[in-house]
Amino acid sequence: MSASYAHILKPLHLGFTTIKNRVVMGSMHTGLEDRFYNYPKLAAYFGERAKGGVGLIITGGISPNRQGWLLPAGGTMNTLGDIAPHRLVTHAVHKHGAKILMQILHAGRYGYQPFVVSSSPIKSPISPFKPRQMTEKQILQTIADYAYTAKLAKRAGYDGVEIMGSEGYLLNQFLSRHVNQRQDRWGGDIQNRMRFSLEIVKAIREAVGEKFIICFRLSLLDLVHDGNTMSEVIVIAQALEKAGISLLNTGIGWHEARIPTIVTSVPRAAFVDYTAEVKKHVSVPVIASNRINMPETAEKILASGQADMVQMARPLLADAYWVNKTATNRVDEINTCIACNQACLDHTFKNQRATCLVNPRAAYETELVYVKTKKAKRIAVVGAGVAGMSAATVAASRGHAVTLFEAAAEVGGQFNLAKVVPGKEEFHETIRYFKVQIEKTGVELRLNTRVNREQLEREGFDEVIVATGVIPRGLKIEGSDAPQVLSYAEVLRGAPVGLRVAVIGAGGIGFDVSEYLLKPEQQPQPLPLADWQREWGIDPNPHYYSEGGMQAAEVEAPVRQIYLMQRKTTTLGAGLGKTSGWVHRAQLKKHAVKMLRGVQYKAVTDEGLWIESNGHDQLLRVDTIVVCAGQESVKDIMPAAEQNTLAKYHIIGGAKLAAELDAKRAIREGAELAAKL
Repeated sequence: MSASYAHILKPLHLGFTTIKNRVVMGSMHTGLEDRFYNYPKLAAYFGERAKGGVGLIITGGISPNRQGWLLPAGGTMNTLGDIAPHRLVTHAVHKHGAKILMQILHAGRYGYQPFVVSSSPIKSPISPFKPRQMTEKQILQTIADYAYTAKLAKRAGYDGVEIMGSEGYLLNQFLSRHVNQRQDRWGGDIQNRMRFSLEIVKAIREAVGEKFIICFRLSLLDLVHDGNTMSEVIVIAQALEKAGISLLNTGIGWHEARIPTIVTSVPRAAFVDYTAEVKKHVSVPVIASNRINMPETAEKILASGQADMVQMARPLLADAYWVNKTATNRVDEINTCIACNQACLDHTFKNQRATCLVNPRAAYETELVYVKTKKAKRIAVVGAGVAGMSAATVAASRGHAVTLFEAAAEVGGQFNLAKVVPGKEEFHETIRYFKVQIEKTGVELRLNTRVNREQLEREGFDEVIVATGVIPRGLKIEGSDAPQVLSYAEVLRGAPVGLRVAVIGAGGIGFDVSEYLLKPEQQPQPLPLADWQREWGIDPNPHYYSEGGMQAAEVEAPVRQIYLMQRKTTTLGAGLGKTSGWVHRAQLKKHAVKMLRGVQYKAVTDEGLWIESNGHDQLLRVDTIVVCAGQESVKDIMPAAEQNTLAKYHIIGGAKLAAELDAKRAIREGAELAAKL
């Protein structure tokens, strides 16, 4: 075992049971929880993480009753018939020596179904249904439902339950003045607002006995108007301990908060100081959460005594063997979570199965299987972007002889452009991971090699995977060949840009380039925590007295005046990620980027860019025009359908479809193809 990460690997004794290390796989709703027939897949998913070494696993949210559903007919544990599928999960986890808690989650006003209830009848901005205010009878029945659910969870083999009291779900709606406007014994001051949560803990403890883990996930920082102060958070934490919890987990921000808490631009461990503040006032073990994705960060938190455990959900989707790799000093082999949300949370909030952009096997362990080949082939992969690297490393891991050709001097493709965008520094980690995998799996890498079909045929490959990616689409208007017209690729590679800029194309790349151009080139990467807190209006005082931990944001003046434009008449950024797009839109808005839609581009002149907007011609007096108007596939190497070739050709990633740069699709296509060859 690694001495470098001794605190991560140290067991945690709870008196009646022991957790083998300090790593918690936090709750992540996959969608598999909601249908009993998907529980074999869910068992394989959790079993893989238990096999990978994690000490404690917490399931996705399971509702205690119908009113608590996130979605119609969501996952529940309130009848004896619910027990059997859950036993598949607990058995799969216990087989590898890990513990597992079932999270009990009542969505309250966040539910996407017509039965929603809450502390007060105030509609959520992220759900279409206005909740009914819970009556005294409904509150008491819900307390009983929580206790019964916990009792059934124990019978199903769970080691405990986690009570979800953060992120703006029902119990958080009672705990905070943001929603709770009641005047009875369940509302008013903090003693009344926390009564519901305390009664649930007491009822569960009475139902399950002492030798059963009760974890409560408490919001440490609401980040919403009329949110709790740290003094109130501490009062709640101390009362929960007295009521009988075994572990205190931490949550940051409500889902409706307009301050980012988990996206990739959030600095690593950005909120751990608030966890450390609460830990000073309780004696039960406290779990730190949010943007902890690598062992160095986790070890530092634990070694400094800021928390007793570290929670990671998405990092364990990205790499099921995170703990085992840490324990055996193979940190460079960890497939790092880049906090993109594109395949996990975005899928969850669109009612799709959650998975992972950098690890397409997550939640598909029984479907995307990498078995050793019985007949090794010689495989050429052309292009070392993420699609090509995914295909090459999976094929090589299965026993094929793989040669990876790359025309450039380095691997990474479009990720080499993305990694320089402020807030996307984590993309360096994906390139690092694939470099290690290329070496570990024995892929022959040929850089600075522009290969053609004749050479591939001459070398006698059995299969050729074309992953040659895309090139930026040019602008075809008068004057578009002028030197002040640059592609996004040229800009992100460091081409000089003036102080007044027109960005043509408002897709993901247009937003990325605009954010890149807002900041001075010499800005440190990533943004220091204190600067990030100021920019988003987060109170840096761990014992904050401001409501919800918010203060006035201080936004630095942008270094450039930027116009971001699109031909479409829809809202700019409408196609960005569901859970992260709002962050990018907010960044540009507060930095005074002028956003124009329904624009026709007319001509580039020495004076700037002529456009037509709202039926009128207009001159934008800009120094530089950056073209982000899409990409074109590079697939010259693909033979025509009627051509006879010695090798069988396949095409993946941007070379196959250039409509949008889609790393999620590219990595998945590479892995799925390589799994079949």
